[in-house]
Amino acid sequence: MGLISTGFKITKTIRNIGRLREIATVFAKHGFDEVISQGVLAKIPGFVLPKSTKNKIKDELEKKEESSWGGILGYRLRLCFEELGPAFVKFGQLLSSREDIFDEDFITQMQMLRDKVSPLPFSDVKDSVEESLGHKVEDLFEFVTDKPIGTASIGLVYAAKLKTGESVVLKVKRPGIEKLIETDLSILLFMATQSERAGDEVKYLGPSKVIEDFAVSLQNELNFNIEALNCERLQKIIEKYDEEELFYLPKIYKEHTSDDLLVMELIDGIPFSDKNRINEKIDELEDKLNKSVHIFLKTFLNEGFFHADLHGGNFFYTKDEKIALIDFGLVGSLSRSGRQNFLAIIYSLLTYNFESLVYEFLDVAEYEGVPDVDKLISDIKYSLGPYIGLTVQQTNFTVVFRSIVRTLREHQILLPREWFIVFRAMMTLDGVGKSLGMDFDLFKILEKDVHGLIKENFKKEAFVEDALWVGRDILSSSRMMPRHLRWFFKEWSKNNYAFEVKHQGHETAFEKLSSAVYFLGICMIASVLFFAGLNMVDPVILQSGYFRQVPIVTYILWFMSFTLVMFGLRKRI
Repeated sequence: MGLISTGFKITKTIRNIGRLREIATVFAKHGFDEVISQGVLAKIPGFVLPKSTKNKIKDELEKKEESSWGGILGYRLRLCFEELGPAFVKFGQLLSSREDIFDEDFITQMQMLRDKVSPLPFSDVKDSVEESLGHKVEDLFEFVTDKPIGTASIGLVYAAKLKTGESVVLKVKRPGIEKLIETDLSILLFMATQSERAGDEVKYLGPSKVIEDFAVSLQNELNFNIEALNCERLQKIIEKYDEEELFYLPKIYKEHTSDDLLVMELIDGIPFSDKNRINEKIDELEDKLNKSVHIFLKTFLNEGFFHADLHGGNFFYTKDEKIALIDFGLVGSLSRSGRQNFLAIIYSLLTYNFESLVYEFLDVAEYEGVPDVDKLISDIKYSLGPYIGLTVQQTNFTVVFRSIVRTLREHQILLPREWFIVFRAMMTLDGVGKSLGMDFDLFKILEKDVHGLIKENFKKEAFVEDALWVGRDILSSSRMMPRHLRWFFKEWSKNNYAFEVKHQGHETAFEKLSSAVYFLGICMIASVLFFAGLNMVDPVILQSGYFRQVPIVTYILWFMSFTLVMFGLRKRI
């Protein structure tokens, strides 16, 4: 679809001038008239500044006691996004997960966003369905309901029955949705670029990068083949850990599925969003939900792949007493090193090790300059002070996470999007259980699992895999070294083989470079010796901590590794 590759400057959006004018009008109408009148959008041909409704909005907010800056801004933006359609609604839902940037009142407003879309009869999309299928609908289906059973900004869902007798659903793209989203994304990116010129505070938030990441995510959601693959991949992963077969994922009919059409099994069950009916089953469901969270954590921490849109409407309790999942357009993934960071973060929280907690967050966060680590540790400790000494049952995962993120934001430290997907999934799970009045606590579950998960993620095979990656990196560097040296000598020859040396004290830059290269070589050799020794140790011995059974050869190799590093450090001092 090329959402980003086109390059979004004002000259690129002239062909969409009507839509740009419509967007500017909506924003001005809902209280952003001053911003619009002073910016480049006011120069759009034919644009007339409408009467602002900001005073009316402010009055409504004050009645609701939500008159904070974040509440007012969020309320205005919510009205704008709902009026402007799918891309803006999806963008607002993305903003609702960025608690590192916005305050709680703003987040609350974004979470209230709803798709204001009208249902379309199947007759309006029948031609596009038949084009995707390559067949007449009547050739494959006994019937398809004319009225959709589900509507959203991107797709429509219709119940149907195959000629072979299976009950299925058809998820169909709205006509013209790709073109509309592409247009709106280009305009959003243009507006983000313009906003970055307002000052360093806005630029630091990286709105252009946020829009580009959002475009990639939305592009995946627009491809139903990707959603089908996500479902099948998640199904295989869950089967490895779901010994009691608590979960059920719908069958995908790949022979009928394409980029524009998804055909999958109809789930017959009670959605968790239907609290009245779910509460009737709460006694038999509570234990299953707790076990399902254990499975979710195991699949996430061992495989790094998970369902990232776990709200009540995507959970069903079936007649077979299983927990079924639907809607696999939004999934999350985290590398093994990222999962180890996550484990360390949770363990640091459970043990109140604030220094470790801060360093683990800094390891994955995005920031400019050098943060004041001591001040950050102190602020984190202060923000979490009310929870020190409480049992896990008395501690709320969502509140704790928001306290941490608020403190990081004050230090201009942001978490990457993939980390917010992880924590949002955790908070949503926590919220689903609490909303049903269940004795459900995510911290309690994490405390029970974390020690076993740490052992699993730091076992012998993991160390060996790390050693292999280190070896690959060293090999890759050795292959690149001749090219870099050739380039170095080529550039050096242009300067008649002369160095420009800047003195710092009595040591030249060349001496520093030589010392660094020498020490790097020492460390590489020491690493090989260390991992060679580690490979000789049985993982059971490592996990038990009974080091008397470690082979003597391993100790010799470790001693040689340690001696080499000490020798290298001594040479550098």
